[in-house]
Amino acid sequence: MENKNNNIAILVDGDNAQAKLLELILEEVSKYGKVTVRRIYGDWTAPQMNSWKDLLNDLSFSPIQKFNYTTGKNSTDSSLIIDAMDILHDKMVDGFCIVSSDSDYTGLAKRIREEGIFVMGVGERKTPNAFVQSCEIFTYCENLISVKNRDEADKSSGSNAKKASALDEDVKKLTKSELKLIDRAFDMSVDEEIEAYISTVGGNLRKLKPSFDPRAYGFKNLTQMFSSLKGYEIVNNQVKGLNHPLVRKI
Repeated sequence: MENKNNNIAILVDGDNAQAKLLELILEEVSKYGKVTVRRIYGDWTAPQMNSWKDLLNDLSFSPIQKFNYTTGKNSTDSSLIIDAMDILHDKMVDGFCIVSSDSDYTGLAKRIREEGIFVMGVGERKTPNAFVQSCEIFTYCENLISVKNRDEADKSSGSNAKKASALDEDVKKLTKSELKLIDRAFDMSVDEEIEAYISTVGGNLRKLKPSFDPRAYGFKNLTQMFSSLKGYEIVNNQVKGLNHPLVRKI
Protein backbone atom coordinates (compact mmCIF):
# COMPACT_ATOMS: atom_id res chain seq x y z
CA MET A 1 0.00 0.00 0.00
CA GLU A 2 2.43 2.67 -1.16
CA ASN A 3 -0.02 5.50 -1.77
CA LYS A 4 1.10 8.94 -0.63
CA ASN A 5 -2.54 10.06 -0.43
CA ASN A 6 -3.45 7.52 2.26
CA ASN A 7 -3.80 8.77 5.83
CA ILE A 8 -2.05 6.64 8.44
CA ALA A 9 -2.16 6.56 12.23
CA ILE A 10 1.01 5.75 14.16
CA LEU A 11 0.24 4.43 17.64
CA VAL A 12 3.37 3.94 19.76
CA ASP A 13 3.54 1.79 22.87
CA GLY A 14 6.02 3.92 24.81
CA ASP A 15 6.74 1.04 27.20
CA ASN A 16 7.79 -1.29 24.37
CA ALA A 17 9.57 0.94 21.85
CA GLN A 18 12.79 2.94 21.56
CA ALA A 19 12.58 6.73 21.49
CA LYS A 20 15.85 7.03 19.56
CA LEU A 21 14.27 5.26 16.58
CA LEU A 22 11.14 7.39 16.33
CA GLU A 23 12.39 9.57 13.49
CA LEU A 24 13.48 6.52 11.48
CA ILE A 25 10.12 4.87 12.13
CA LEU A 26 8.24 7.98 11.01
CA GLU A 27 10.30 8.06 7.81
CA GLU A 28 9.57 4.38 7.19
CA VAL A 29 5.82 4.71 7.69
CA SER A 30 5.71 7.82 5.49
CA LYS A 31 6.50 5.56 2.51
CA TYR A 32 2.93 4.31 2.74
CA GLY A 33 1.10 7.61 3.14
CA LYS A 34 0.62 10.75 5.23
CA VAL A 35 0.98 10.19 8.95
CA THR A 36 -1.96 12.24 10.21
CA VAL A 37 -2.48 10.67 13.66
CA ARG A 38 0.62 10.46 15.87
CA ARG A 39 0.26 9.24 19.45
CA ILE A 40 2.60 7.83 22.08
CA TYR A 41 1.10 5.98 25.06
CA GLY A 42 2.61 5.65 28.51
CA ASP A 43 2.78 6.91 32.07
CA TRP A 44 4.42 10.27 31.46
CA THR A 45 5.10 10.71 35.17
CA ALA A 46 7.48 7.74 35.07
CA PRO A 47 11.24 8.39 34.57
CA GLN A 48 11.52 5.88 31.70
CA MET A 49 9.30 8.11 29.53
CA ASN A 50 11.72 11.05 29.71
CA SER A 51 13.53 9.93 26.56
CA TRP A 52 10.37 10.56 24.53
CA LYS A 53 9.65 14.09 25.73
CA ASP A 54 12.07 16.03 23.50
CA LEU A 55 10.67 14.28 20.44
CA LEU A 56 7.02 15.15 21.00
CA ASN A 57 7.16 18.68 19.59
CA ASP A 58 9.97 17.98 17.12
CA LEU A 59 8.00 15.20 15.40
CA SER A 60 4.48 16.41 16.26
CA PHE A 61 3.39 13.46 18.41
CA SER A 62 0.69 13.67 21.06
CA PRO A 63 1.43 12.12 24.47
CA ILE A 64 -1.41 9.99 25.85
CA GLN A 65 -1.23 9.72 29.64
CA LYS A 66 -2.02 6.37 31.21
CA PHE A 67 -1.40 5.62 34.87
CA ASN A 68 -0.56 2.12 36.05
CA TYR A 69 -2.96 1.76 38.95
CA THR A 70 -1.98 -1.83 39.74
CA THR A 71 1.54 -3.13 40.26
CA GLY A 72 2.60 -5.42 37.45
CA LYS A 73 -0.26 -4.37 35.20
CA ASN A 74 0.25 -2.25 32.11
CA SER A 75 -2.65 -0.02 31.03
CA THR A 76 -0.82 1.24 27.94
CA ASP A 77 -1.83 -1.65 25.68
CA SER A 78 -5.53 -1.48 26.55
CA SER A 79 -5.59 2.29 26.04
CA LEU A 80 -3.87 2.00 22.67
CA ILE A 81 -6.26 -0.73 21.57
CA ILE A 82 -9.34 1.27 22.59
CA ASP A 83 -8.07 4.35 20.74
CA ALA A 84 -7.30 2.27 17.66
CA MET A 85 -10.82 0.89 17.58
CA ASP A 86 -12.28 4.40 17.96
CA ILE A 87 -10.13 5.63 15.06
CA LEU A 88 -11.15 2.60 13.00
CA HIS A 89 -14.86 3.11 13.77
CA ASP A 90 -14.71 6.82 12.88
CA LYS A 91 -12.94 6.01 9.57
CA MET A 92 -10.28 8.63 10.31
CA VAL A 93 -7.46 6.88 8.44
CA ASP A 94 -6.70 4.41 5.66
CA GLY A 95 -4.07 2.50 7.60
CA PHE A 96 -2.40 1.91 10.95
CA CYS A 97 1.13 1.41 12.21
CA ILE A 98 1.47 -0.19 15.65
CA VAL A 99 4.91 0.36 17.17
CA SER A 100 5.60 -2.30 19.78
CA SER A 101 7.28 -5.66 20.33
CA ASP A 102 4.37 -6.87 22.48
CA SER A 103 2.18 -9.80 21.43
CA ASP A 104 -0.83 -8.15 23.10
CA TYR A 105 -1.51 -6.29 19.84
CA THR A 106 -1.96 -9.45 17.78
CA GLY A 107 -5.76 -9.37 18.11
CA LEU A 108 -5.86 -5.66 17.25
CA ALA A 109 -3.86 -6.17 14.06
CA LYS A 110 -6.17 -9.03 13.02
CA ARG A 111 -9.27 -6.93 13.73
CA ILE A 112 -7.99 -4.04 11.61
CA ARG A 113 -7.21 -6.37 8.71
CA GLU A 114 -10.70 -7.83 8.92
CA GLU A 115 -11.99 -4.37 8.05
CA GLY A 116 -9.85 -4.35 4.92
CA ILE A 117 -7.63 -1.64 6.38
CA PHE A 118 -3.85 -1.62 5.95
CA VAL A 119 -1.90 -2.42 9.12
CA MET A 120 1.83 -2.54 9.64
CA GLY A 121 3.91 -3.19 12.70
CA VAL A 122 7.32 -2.00 13.83
CA GLY A 123 9.20 -3.79 16.58
CA GLU A 124 12.36 -5.60 17.58
CA ARG A 125 13.30 -9.09 16.38
CA LYS A 126 12.10 -10.47 19.71
CA THR A 127 8.52 -9.63 18.64
CA PRO A 128 6.37 -12.82 18.80
CA ASN A 129 5.65 -14.30 15.40
CA ALA A 130 1.89 -14.18 15.98
CA PHE A 131 1.95 -10.38 15.99
CA VAL A 132 4.33 -10.23 13.01
CA GLN A 133 2.11 -12.50 10.92
CA SER A 134 -1.02 -10.54 11.83
CA CYS A 135 0.33 -7.45 10.05
CA GLU A 136 0.48 -6.91 6.30
CA ILE A 137 3.96 -5.48 6.73
CA PHE A 138 6.25 -5.83 9.72
CA THR A 139 9.51 -3.91 9.91
CA TYR A 140 12.17 -4.86 12.40
CA CYS A 141 13.89 -1.98 14.18
CA GLU A 142 17.23 -3.69 13.62
CA ASN A 143 16.79 -3.29 9.85
CA LEU A 144 16.26 0.45 10.22
CA ILE A 145 19.43 0.73 12.28
CA SER A 146 21.52 -1.45 9.94
CA VAL A 147 20.58 0.63 6.89
CA LYS A 148 21.50 3.86 8.65
CA ASN A 149 24.87 2.39 9.67
CA ARG A 150 25.41 0.99 6.15
CA ASP A 151 24.74 4.37 4.55
CA GLU A 152 27.24 6.04 6.85
CA ALA A 153 29.82 3.35 6.09
CA ASP A 154 29.29 3.74 2.32
CA LYS A 155 29.85 7.48 2.54
CA SER A 156 33.10 7.01 4.41
CA SER A 157 34.46 4.19 2.21
CA GLY A 158 33.77 5.77 -1.17
CA SER A 159 34.98 2.58 -2.93
CA ASN A 160 32.72 0.99 -5.55
CA ALA A 161 34.82 -2.18 -5.46
CA LYS A 162 34.30 -2.51 -1.72
CA LYS A 163 30.57 -1.90 -2.09
CA ALA A 164 30.28 -4.55 -4.83
CA SER A 165 32.19 -7.03 -2.69
CA ALA A 166 29.92 -6.28 0.26
CA LEU A 167 26.83 -6.94 -1.88
CA ASP A 168 28.25 -10.29 -2.95
CA GLU A 169 28.62 -11.20 0.70
CA ASP A 170 25.06 -10.03 1.39
CA VAL A 171 23.67 -12.45 -1.22
CA LYS A 172 25.25 -15.30 0.74
CA LYS A 173 23.13 -14.30 3.77
CA LEU A 174 19.97 -15.38 1.95
CA THR A 175 19.09 -18.94 2.90
CA LYS A 176 17.81 -21.54 0.44
CA SER A 177 14.29 -21.18 1.84
CA GLU A 178 14.43 -17.40 1.38
CA LEU A 179 15.66 -17.77 -2.20
CA LYS A 180 12.74 -20.16 -2.84
CA LEU A 181 10.43 -17.56 -1.32
CA ILE A 182 11.77 -14.94 -3.74
CA ASP A 183 11.26 -17.29 -6.69
CA ARG A 184 7.71 -18.01 -5.54
CA ALA A 185 6.89 -14.31 -5.20
CA PHE A 186 8.25 -13.67 -8.70
CA ASP A 187 6.15 -16.52 -10.15
CA MET A 188 3.07 -15.04 -8.44
CA SER A 189 3.82 -11.68 -10.07
CA VAL A 190 3.99 -12.80 -13.69
CA ASP A 191 1.24 -14.15 -15.91
CA GLU A 192 2.09 -14.77 -19.52
CA GLU A 193 4.81 -12.15 -19.38
CA ILE A 194 8.42 -12.89 -18.51
CA GLU A 195 8.84 -9.67 -16.54
CA ALA A 196 7.24 -8.26 -13.41
CA TYR A 197 7.26 -4.90 -11.69
CA ILE A 198 9.66 -4.84 -8.74
CA SER A 199 6.89 -3.29 -6.65
CA THR A 200 4.54 -6.17 -7.48
CA VAL A 201 7.14 -8.77 -6.51
CA GLY A 202 7.75 -6.85 -3.28
CA GLY A 203 4.05 -6.84 -2.49
CA ASN A 204 3.81 -10.59 -3.01
CA LEU A 205 6.89 -11.18 -0.87
CA ARG A 206 5.15 -9.32 1.96
CA LYS A 207 2.02 -11.42 1.46
CA LEU A 208 4.07 -14.59 1.83
CA LYS A 209 6.19 -13.23 4.68
CA PRO A 210 5.16 -9.88 6.24
CA SER A 211 8.60 -9.36 7.77
CA PHE A 212 10.59 -9.94 4.55
CA ASP A 213 12.92 -6.98 4.13
CA PRO A 214 15.94 -6.76 1.76
CA ARG A 215 17.61 -4.50 4.33
CA ALA A 216 17.94 -7.52 6.63
CA TYR A 217 20.51 -8.85 4.14
CA GLY A 218 22.37 -5.58 3.59
CA PHE A 219 20.50 -4.35 0.50
CA LYS A 220 18.99 -0.89 0.41
CA ASN A 221 15.97 -2.01 -1.60
CA LEU A 222 14.53 -4.78 -3.77
CA THR A 223 16.11 -3.39 -6.93
CA GLN A 224 19.57 -3.70 -5.43
CA MET A 225 18.77 -7.19 -4.16
CA PHE A 226 17.59 -8.48 -7.54
CA SER A 227 20.56 -6.85 -9.26
CA SER A 228 22.81 -9.01 -7.12
CA LEU A 229 20.90 -12.30 -7.43
CA LYS A 230 21.99 -14.88 -9.97
CA GLY A 231 19.21 -15.77 -12.38
CA TYR A 232 17.59 -12.33 -12.33
CA GLU A 233 18.16 -9.04 -14.09
CA ILE A 234 16.69 -5.56 -13.76
CA VAL A 235 14.99 -3.88 -16.74
CA ASN A 236 14.66 -0.11 -16.68
CA ASN A 237 11.15 1.01 -17.54
CA GLN A 238 10.73 4.74 -18.11
CA VAL A 239 7.16 6.03 -17.90
CA LYS A 240 6.62 9.79 -18.18
CA GLY A 241 10.13 10.47 -17.03
CA LEU A 242 9.94 8.11 -14.04
CA ASN A 243 11.59 4.73 -13.78
CA HIS A 244 9.32 1.84 -12.75
CA PRO A 245 11.86 -1.01 -12.85
CA LEU A 246 10.97 -4.50 -13.94
CA VAL A 247 12.68 -7.75 -13.06
CA ARG A 248 13.00 -10.85 -15.24
CA LYS A 249 14.48 -14.31 -14.88
CA ILE A 250 17.43 -15.11 -17.12
